[in-house]
Amino acid sequence: MPEKPMCELMPVRIPTLTNIVRGFAIVSLIVCFSATSRADNWPQFRGPNANALSTRPLPTTWSDHDGATQNIRWKIPVAGEGWSQPVVWSKKVFLTAAVPLSDADSGPEPYSGGGGRARKDLMETEFLYQVICVDADSGAEVWRTTCKAGKPPIPRHNTNTYATETPMTDGKRVYAYFGMNGIYALDMEGKVQWQQDLGVFEMRADWGTASSPTLFGGKLFVQVDNQVESFLIALDAETGDEIWRVARDEKSQYSSPMIWQNSLRNELIIGGMIYRSYDPATGKLLWKLDMAKGRSSATPVADGDKLFVGNELRSRGGEDDGGGRLFCVKPGGSGDITPPDDSPESEFVAWWIEKADMQMASPTICNGKIYLFERSAGNMRCVNMETGETVYRQRLRGAKAFWASPWTDGTRVFSLDSNGMTHVLSSSDKYELLAANEFDQQTWSTPALADGRIYLRTSENLYCIENQSPVDRQAK
Repeated sequence: MPEKPMCELMPVRIPTLTNIVRGFAIVSLIVCFSATSRADNWPQFRGPNANALSTRPLPTTWSDHDGATQNIRWKIPVAGEGWSQPVVWSKKVFLTAAVPLSDADSGPEPYSGGGGRARKDLMETEFLYQVICVDADSGAEVWRTTCKAGKPPIPRHNTNTYATETPMTDGKRVYAYFGMNGIYALDMEGKVQWQQDLGVFEMRADWGTASSPTLFGGKLFVQVDNQVESFLIALDAETGDEIWRVARDEKSQYSSPMIWQNSLRNELIIGGMIYRSYDPATGKLLWKLDMAKGRSSATPVADGDKLFVGNELRSRGGEDDGGGRLFCVKPGGSGDITPPDDSPESEFVAWWIEKADMQMASPTICNGKIYLFERSAGNMRCVNMETGETVYRQRLRGAKAFWASPWTDGTRVFSLDSNGMTHVLSSSDKYELLAANEFDQQTWSTPALADGRIYLRTSENLYCIENQSPVDRQAK
């Protein structure tokens, strides 16, 4: 019997384009899954998608009273002042602080519900503007870098701090913005790589600054709204060089920029009395939306092709003077997308509502609903994401002012009031309080969420909160 050719015994299979793509996709999925399973990252204010959504279930109960703790992995004292949120990358936690060099009582002071006052006296106090890195598993300090030392260039409100802006990281560098004290890029070992002075400008009523930058496509976007010369700037993340700058017809605002990645394009969304969308690559204005007065302090949130923007209700003499609106924006807008004559919708606005309670705390989305928390009255509102209809409105028993932004793990909603009480709510269509966890410490900082942990900063401490087994609790 003649010997068969090798090609018949071992047929050669030439991979098709489909097989190549499929194989590449499988490898990519494996790589992505491996990276995700190793550790979560929380690189900027309200997380990687600016929506305060944890990818893993979170603990619902915790406590720290009289030496007895529940679900507290660790806590460490944090010197100085700062309402900036921690950020997390590869099992490292980064936060900023302004540490006074004297015994001056710098605050921040508790919110009294009134107008407060400017702390002009602090302009004679020397501060260290620091970035701190701690180990995520143990809380041990890895390094601490002083980016600047000196007296503050502007006053601030007695409840604000000189380290209110949240830092960012891309795993290559940590970017720390201290308002009028400038922006600094540090490598992951804490060495300053570059710095940029963006100027010193007067802020409304000497309240200070609060807007955190965002990072996208190798660019840092910083919103520098003030009483003198407002602008939006894009910096090269690697070098700190200015890429583009646009002037803004706005006075002092306190919301943070966010990137809306919708099905049509990427948009840089900036709050104000007029909301604006910019092309992040060029700074070109894409659209604007008149908010009918009112400051912008809360940062918007998106869910796919729905963008939710809102502002504060403005009052004069006890009467409403405009603002307080919440809009659902659709992608693809161009020019002025404000609904004409206050019509309920337009080509690029699906719906809008009045007095939506979008004040200091940025909203979060869970189970098809938007959750908004008032600043001073302890009230919250749950809104249907599709229609704008109020599902319910509720006064949270014992709640104080809401300054920190709420967060979610996809099934529950967590909201932290200014006295350190975290209210855990069901995401059902009826109000249901699942737990209330108290630290009894002033708290305005929005937590970071990574690996099923909550990194929560108070005026005194940084906590790592996680579900612990009975063995873990006995070990303590």
